[in-house]
Amino acid sequence: MKATNRWFYIVPHSPWMSLYIWIIFCILPFFFIFRASTRLEIGIGIALVLLFFLFHFFAVHAKPGLVYMWISFEMVVHLLLTLIYGYVYLAIFIAFFIGNIRHPVGFYIMYGLHLGFTIIAVVAGFFIDLDLFLPQIPYIIITIIGAILLPFNLYNRNKQENLEGQLEDAKETISALHIIAERERIARDLHDTLGQKLSLIGLKSDLAYRLVPKDIEKAQNEIKDIRETARIALKEVRELVAGMRAITLNEELPRIRQILTAAEMECIIEGDTVIKKLPAIVENVLSMCLKEAVNNVVKHSEASRCTITFIQEPNELVAIVEDDGIGLPPSIARGTGLKGMRERLNFVNGTLQVVSEEGTRLTITVPNVITHQVEEEIV
Repeated sequence: MKATNRWFYIVPHSPWMSLYIWIIFCILPFFFIFRASTRLEIGIGIALVLLFFLFHFFAVHAKPGLVYMWISFEMVVHLLLTLIYGYVYLAIFIAFFIGNIRHPVGFYIMYGLHLGFTIIAVVAGFFIDLDLFLPQIPYIIITIIGAILLPFNLYNRNKQENLEGQLEDAKETISALHIIAERERIARDLHDTLGQKLSLIGLKSDLAYRLVPKDIEKAQNEIKDIRETARIALKEVRELVAGMRAITLNEELPRIRQILTAAEMECIIEGDTVIKKLPAIVENVLSMCLKEAVNNVVKHSEASRCTITFIQEPNELVAIVEDDGIGLPPSIARGTGLKGMRERLNFVNGTLQVVSEEGTRLTITVPNVITHQVEEEIV
């Protein structure tokens, strides 16, 4: 129910522009207040403005059950400022905050109360001081339209972000369940493939051991059966492993290019993409990390170009994914996507470096284990 941590983002992904707009909302009331004729009216106006922002501070930091109370206090102060000084524009301020309420019932109740109080205050203001409100008619109409539309816009945007977060969690859960199911399938296949034959090899080995002193010819036949059974088991294991073949980089790169093209981003691939003597498991991990990195670029970067560079060193391979977008959002930097990439790379003694300034730059480094071993053997 409580407002999100980004309640002050009037302009999405632009905190400085949002801060500038909020400063305007904070300064404008004093222009109306200082037009008052007496010091008492000016003092009351300043006190009301300070009280309004104090209530707003409490609303932002309040527990879920007290948020509605503090917003109601803000509405009362807004009502007084409108009737006394003709300053109706805090309605926009309150509308933004109401739009970030997540609970549907609370949102609609506060939305209806705020809109009703604003319209009543404006209509009453025309009867109280027509000369004060008449010059502001165009701005008052814009304010009322904003009070009507802005809460729904923010509410729907927050709802969409929440659904996207739930979708990401669901994808991660499905991925984890898929891994568990795959492990169980592999365990079943290995059991079905090797269990019976290893048991048979054990039994025939015991029989051959007992037959050696008594009947050497039968013992030799049993050993031949053991060898044939082992050969069949090895063949079945090879077929099983072939069915679990890892994804190669040459297979993944066309898919990556296709994803970026579909997202209307320019895809640039530099360096030698023909990987030499990279272990299959390392290449599989690299392919999965590249796919995750590109998915993040498409979903979060708002970039127009993505560059993937491969640098092959004697003992390692470096892949750099760089975009010209808005940088890495904090939620993604702390999310499970980069954490999962690091875990995969740690498994093969690889590393991941992330730099997010003007755009994002991911540097993935994996060891060329086989090349290193071959060089040692030659030496």
